[in-house]
Amino acid sequence: MTKRDYYEVLAVERGADDQTIKSAYRKLALKYHPDRNPGDHQAEEYFKEAAEAYSVLSDSQKRSVYDRYGHQGLQGTAASGGGGFEGFTDISDLFGDLFGMGDIFGGGSRGRRTRQQRGDDVRYDLEISFEDMMRGLKAEIQVPRTDVCDKCTGTGAEPEDGLTVCPMCRGKGEVVYQQSFLSVRRTCSQCNGRGQIIRRPCTKCKGEAWIRRERKLKVDIPAGVDSGTRVRISGEGQPGLNGGPHGDLYVFLAVKPHPVFDRQEYDLHCTVPVNIAQAALGTDLEVSTFDGDQPLRIGEGTQHGEKIRLKGLGVPKLNSSGRGDLWVHVDVRVPKTLTREQRELFEQLAGTLPAENIPHEKSVFEKVKDFFV
Repeated sequence: MTKRDYYEVLAVERGADDQTIKSAYRKLALKYHPDRNPGDHQAEEYFKEAAEAYSVLSDSQKRSVYDRYGHQGLQGTAASGGGGFEGFTDISDLFGDLFGMGDIFGGGSRGRRTRQQRGDDVRYDLEISFEDMMRGLKAEIQVPRTDVCDKCTGTGAEPEDGLTVCPMCRGKGEVVYQQSFLSVRRTCSQCNGRGQIIRRPCTKCKGEAWIRRERKLKVDIPAGVDSGTRVRISGEGQPGLNGGPHGDLYVFLAVKPHPVFDRQEYDLHCTVPVNIAQAALGTDLEVSTFDGDQPLRIGEGTQHGEKIRLKGLGVPKLNSSGRGDLWVHVDVRVPKTLTREQRELFEQLAGTLPAENIPHEKSVFEKVKDFFV
């Protein structure tokens, strides 16, 4: 389904200031909040849509990206719909807890206690080799994660007779106070809104309701990733509350440097040394690449620092079948020591070459370059 424009969702102009955007969101959040519309799935969708729009337009960086590129520019962020929306999740967050305002508008601690909440996302840092970056790989990782105790199913109590009714709220999870003409409901401080207290803690989790375990996962890493790339694994984050869904696992990648090749976006760069005779006369060489040895022609009169392009031998492009190029930088090496025979030959050669030791006048390009340095 096509997403509506975020400004249209909040019914504000594109140049609206932060306060106008916040006020528009509060109005919609009050109207469509699940606490006021129990069982109304359409109202819940409107509430989520407004919260998603607000999470983007209230963030200056996200709003700038959205204004320039629209929904497509937010792909992969929390606001793109891949995870939970950011924003207020309880009506008391909108109007405060003073005198139980959430209860007056139909919310209250009971609604907050039973509503499911999505679990937190988890980050995992993974370092891969340059070769794996070029080929792609299936990596196996071991991630520490908190899970609901499978013995007590998250209650923290022994399955049989481990829980008893809270004596303060008598199982309701909340207590009611009368303030003038207002009837104010508060979460029970003794049972924290559960309506039950633990009589016998679970022997497996020691009453914590959670256990920590290592989880082995396989991660598909495509060729062409770079340091800072993140791979999302849905549902492998922390467990949610009250039966809510798990968060996501984000694997952040770091690519080890290569001793020969440097990467610049999707191009590779390397340096090949040649002697002065090879540079002057030209020669045919072979250069090692990730596709095996490739022929390389050094043209006659090649100068130090010149670059030779080998098309399509660079880094694979993400989400594409293309590749960058390999640029070979020529390094003309001058021998530091000479044999007697080599010296004689160089002296003979020197007598045939013109002397070009007079400083030359800078070209227009060089003058412009010096101006901006």
